Amino acid sequence: MASEPMTADPAGERLADDRVVADRVAKLARLRERGLEPYAYSFDPTHHAAAALALFDGHEARHGAEQELAERVRVAGRIVSKRVMGKSTFAHLADRTGKIQLYFRVNDLADAYEVLDLIDLGDWVGAEGTLFRTRTGEVSLRVSSFTLLAKSLRPLPLGKEETDPETGERRVHSGFSDVEARYRQRYADLAVNPEVRDTFVLRARVVSAMRRFLDERNFVEVETPVLQPLYGGALARPFVTHHNALDMPLYLRISDELYLKRLIVGGMERVYEISKVFRNEGLSRFHNPEFTMLEFYAAYLDYEGVMRLTEELLVHVVDTALGGAPVRFGEHEIRFAPPFARFSMYDAIRDVGGVDVAALDDDGLRDAVRALGLPADEVRTMGRGRLIDELFGSLVEPKLIQPTFITDYPREMSPLAKPKRGNPQLTERFELIVAGKELCNAYSELNDPIDQRQRFEAQKRLAAAGDEETQPLDEDFLRAMEYGMPPTGGFGIGIDRLVMILSGQPSIRDVILFPTMRPE
Repeated sequence: MASEPMTADPAGERLADDRVVADRVAKLARLRERGLEPYAYSFDPTHHAAAALALFDGHEARHGAEQELAERVRVAGRIVSKRVMGKSTFAHLADRTGKIQLYFRVNDLADAYEVLDLIDLGDWVGAEGTLFRTRTGEVSLRVSSFTLLAKSLRPLPLGKEETDPETGERRVHSGFSDVEARYRQRYADLAVNPEVRDTFVLRARVVSAMRRFLDERNFVEVETPVLQPLYGGALARPFVTHHNALDMPLYLRISDELYLKRLIVGGMERVYEISKVFRNEGLSRFHNPEFTMLEFYAAYLDYEGVMRLTEELLVHVVDTALGGAPVRFGEHEIRFAPPFARFSMYDAIRDVGGVDVAALDDDGLRDAVRALGLPADEVRTMGRGRLIDELFGSLVEPKLIQPTFITDYPREMSPLAKPKRGNPQLTERFELIVAGKELCNAYSELNDPIDQRQRFEAQKRLAAAGDEETQPLDEDFLRAMEYGMPPTGGFGIGIDRLVMILSGQPSIRDVILFPTMRPE
């Protein structure tokens, strides 16, 4: 009998899709008529697929190629291929570690063999048996018993595998090539594309490595509010909600900075949080309204100390997560090798972007920003800091591929950073740019409550002039600072963007399990 075809999900052909689902529902009923429960409560596998294959390889190395392994093995996973050959059936079972071939024979299974007619691609199955190598050379499980663990009623968009008869090269043709459908149906994407699962395993390793690095340096992991009575810690528009019982507006946090610095005031000295943050901004391949950040704050450090810690952190994360493999993003190989390059913001805009912002007044800056193509009405409401930021983002940032620290931001752009020693018009702030995008942001944190109030007041004036991305005045945070905050270095990094770079993914949606999408 020919192999069961592995077709793509016929999403645009509802009638055909309904027939396929109806056929599987009918098989479900037939299973129950036989007294078989198609949705099991549990199963106890002894090995994953990769471990079972390794077990047989070790046995074969000790005892020779012809000897079957007597040890009984139980595996569980999805059926991803199936071919019937008279009184025997071959199938491949896939789990999170890979695939293993199952060999079913009517002589081994008696009446249970007939149940295989009711097994479809995508069904979850548990199987027990012994390992051997077939005449074609593939290590397989000779099945002595099997259990249906979950019946799949909708066919997965499985791909097709072919082997070049001349070169032996294996080619995989995706059955799920619609990128938007993959984001919406991440469950199906993960089920049929092992490389997607690999990306999210890498993401987990990145987060784990960050935690380990900070824990070993006496940082304490904490939790701060997601719903805040006043947003702050970044220049961004918030999402607004309403608390019914208190009859008050609340904001989804755009940062956890101001709460973490309250803890520094309280004497915790070194704190960090890996948190979801929410910014009511546009979507792009580098932006999702809901994303994950690591922020840490360390008493007695300035931005120079945080720069050194940043280099150590990223080298540790890259080495741990990738195990020494090169970082490739697009056409570039990214080298996380300290010391990272450094430019002041003004020098970078002058030397890389060709505009000497230090020599321009506000009108001159607006003319330079208008030349980038931004709407005149939008440019008119921008303060000097936003104008400089637009020039940097357009003329400089995309050209910085290797890790580069940009330091000494204008005071207007950094309402929470200390003035730069020797030039109070600038601040002790840096951003790390990698692959043309901001990855990290950090300061010598402002700890003068009088200066901080003046900065907040300046932000209020910008908001009154029409700037929608300003820092509101937070009286409780000012009260905390008035109790005294030691000199502190603060740091934030976007985990999604870091994983994008380390995994070579072109879009932030490729590293977020369930990205924000328009409704279907």
